[in-house]
Amino acid sequence: MVQYNFKELPVVPTASEFVDIILSRTQRKTPTVVRHGWKISRIKNFYMRKVKFTAANFHEKLTHILDTFPKLDELHPFYADLINVLYSRDHYKLALGQLNKARALIDNLGKDYVRLLTHGDSLYRCKMLKRAALGRMCTVTKKLKASLAYLEEVRKHMSRLPSIDASTRTLMITGYPNVGKSSFINKISQANVDVQPYAFTTKSLFVGHFDYKYLRWQVIDTPGILDHPLADRNTIEMQAVTALAHLHSTVLFFIDISEACGYTIKQQVALYHSIKPLFVNKPLLVVANKTDLRRPEELDEEDRQLLASIKNDRETSILPMSNVSEEGIYDVKTRACDILLEHRVNRKLKGKRINDVMNRIHIAQPQKRDNKSRPVQVPPSVLRRRMQESQVKQQILGREDLRAGLQAAVSAATTSAGGSSNLPRTAAQIAAANKLSLLNDPEAADKAAAEAAASLVRPKKRTEKDIEAEEGGAGIYNFDRRKLYDLKEEDWRYDKVPHIVDGKNVADFFDPDIEQRLRELDAEEARLEQMAELAEQNAEDDPNDLDDETLALHDAINSAKDKIKLQAAARKANNRPRVPRKAWRRNIDDMEAHLNELGLDAAAVRSRSVAASAAASRGMTAAARDKVRRNAKRKREDSTSSSSMDTSGDGYGDDDSNAARRKMGGRGLKARGVVTPRNRQGVSEAQLKAAAKLQKKSLSKSNQEARAGAADRRVWNSKASMKHLLTGKRGIGSNDRR
Repeated sequence: MVQYNFKELPVVPTASEFVDIILSRTQRKTPTVVRHGWKISRIKNFYMRKVKFTAANFHEKLTHILDTFPKLDELHPFYADLINVLYSRDHYKLALGQLNKARALIDNLGKDYVRLLTHGDSLYRCKMLKRAALGRMCTVTKKLKASLAYLEEVRKHMSRLPSIDASTRTLMITGYPNVGKSSFINKISQANVDVQPYAFTTKSLFVGHFDYKYLRWQVIDTPGILDHPLADRNTIEMQAVTALAHLHSTVLFFIDISEACGYTIKQQVALYHSIKPLFVNKPLLVVANKTDLRRPEELDEEDRQLLASIKNDRETSILPMSNVSEEGIYDVKTRACDILLEHRVNRKLKGKRINDVMNRIHIAQPQKRDNKSRPVQVPPSVLRRRMQESQVKQQILGREDLRAGLQAAVSAATTSAGGSSNLPRTAAQIAAANKLSLLNDPEAADKAAAEAAASLVRPKKRTEKDIEAEEGGAGIYNFDRRKLYDLKEEDWRYDKVPHIVDGKNVADFFDPDIEQRLRELDAEEARLEQMAELAEQNAEDDPNDLDDETLALHDAINSAKDKIKLQAAARKANNRPRVPRKAWRRNIDDMEAHLNELGLDAAAVRSRSVAASAAASRGMTAAARDKVRRNAKRKREDSTSSSSMDTSGDGYGDDDSNAARRKMGGRGLKARGVVTPRNRQGVSEAQLKAAAKLQKKSLSKSNQEARAGAADRRVWNSKASMKHLLTGKRGIGSNDRR
């Protein structure tokens, strides 16, 4: 039988959400831009595609809802009536019918507007037809607001329904409210139903499962039922009535004999006779619950007669039980399962299917193939062992002194075994023989003697478990794996396993004198450590105690170290860019000619060179040469400052700039004179004017045509290469995107 899983039903969106889902999918999955210059045929196809896609999405979504929701005519009668009780069959069918009708209307709208779009003669008309088509589809969907909301509430409630298999082995508990039904299902199954000391705690069906005789069973806890007409029962009670009417199970009718539930035994018996038609063709078991509060023997005569009327009505049994003391719970469960199994077997035997099954069953009967005799063949070793056991047994039982008889049995068994004296004599065998003195029963004595004889003639094999027990038990005994090695010589089992590295035995390269060599190394290390300690003590002595030869050697070492440090510093100082060889050959005349070409005054360079050469010729010291250079530098600054006072218009000869340069203290390049802008350095005035003229001429044409320049931040690429940046879906905005 099919089990229905209502938890997989899809979520039903509201009408507005339905419209948003469909239209947003149309916007995302279809083209959105009509290009300039398109033919009217292409424009028609553009809008026809949108209408067809939207209609198909509506059809797919509605079909999914209609197919997943269960159809009442195809459901089991139990679920069909349960849906009728909970949600009303008419409302349920009406809601699904409205969705089905809306699906047909939307399909027709899509076909009609696609036909109209084939006659569109302009972009505007095609767009308006598409807009009207989508609008009418959305209007039809919005009229389903109530039906969609109802189906969503039905889905939420159906997802919480228990999964009940209507064809499996089932126990169903019924009765008045608060009589102990939920406590019983919690005791015998894995269910966890809420139990409270007031009526109608259970408001729906609850299912539990348990195993009995290697079979899976389900037990159903139904809400309480009151004794009034069927038309007056509410939805909670009707769920229990529906389950009793349609599920084939063993019915456990609970009666609270203590009347602690608030209803008398008379009222509970009256409820039984009221719903008795629901028990037809079902096994019935009446449970007298809460015997911990009131025993059945304490009932008065009237109550006993009422219970007897139930028992005589269906020839059923009344079992006492208590959920608190757990008295009789197992008996009720076992009895209910057994009568259901018996009832199911009888029903199958009475049915018509048994004949079909019997026709397919064939019982094979073996036939004799020849007249040859094939007696039982017993190995000779088994026969000899049985004979030895019988002899030892007779000897043990025939002696008055049991200990002497045991020794005689051992010697007889040894003689019959060919003179072997390897028969074990364990404490267990002696104890088995000694038990004979305590046994007065001939049958027990015969059995004990047989066991003792078998243990003597057929010694027990000493297993690894016996060895473990003798050696201290688990955790102490270590299993010897080497005794099982299958080698050519048994003496090889406990040899040392060679250590192989790179295919070679390490033992072949082991030095037999390694211990002696290690001792020699230890002695040498101790001697070296002693010498190092003596050297440290000598180093701490006073240097004045050294002789002249040692002091001279010390000074020579220090001077050599200082020399090495100076050489390293010189090498490090030379780690800078070097002047090219061509620059070394330049003289003052070449420099003066170059400065004159650039339009610069070369008199200062000439005077500084003459002064330097004169000082060198007079043999001036370095300090004197520095003084001459400072005086020449001061004269140049005075001359440049006086000349800068006469210049105007360029902003380089004002008093503020001179003051700033004096304030800087003559540091850097500015201290030497006026700083020339970088665009004028090394360029004559004529060259500057020519460059400005060319620049102005190059910009005149672009300025006249208002063309964009390099500073306008324009992407200099064609639209074809920038298509991935210039096209795409429109973002969410206030415009009508539908």
